[in-house]
Amino acid sequence: MPSYSIGQAAQLLGVSSETVRRWADGGKLGVAREGSGHRVIEGTALARFAHERGAGLHAVPEGDVPTSVRNSFVGIVTAVRVDDVAAQVEVQSGPHRLVSLVTREAVEELGLDVGVTVTARVKSTSVHIDVP
Repeated sequence: MPSYSIGQAAQLLGVSSETVRRWADGGKLGVAREGSGHRVIEGTALARFAHERGAGLHAVPEGDVPTSVRNSFVGIVTAVRVDDVAAQVEVQSGPHRLVSLVTREAVEELGLDVGVTVTARVKSTSVHIDVP
């Protein structure tokens, strides 16, 4: 079973090493000491923590329309670029930046503009995962 250093866990969680240390010191994230005395986090514990934390970071608001799309990201529109037919909309959801290409008509109908809170839903037929 892999284990991760505080720095590796911080990088995977998108936070600072100090934040991971505070979570560990506060009992939110279990750590152990390796032979050299450094703190490490067991891979399964880190995965469980990341999953639980992710559910809270990007929770879909109550009363939202039921959908089969499970990858929903609540965020804020940070940029909208519109041309004659298409538009590019950027959304920041926690540490995640999502970019969507939609029609100009959709931008106008939805009232998309910088500063608007939105829910981005992602559904894909193909997902690629690389291991470093």
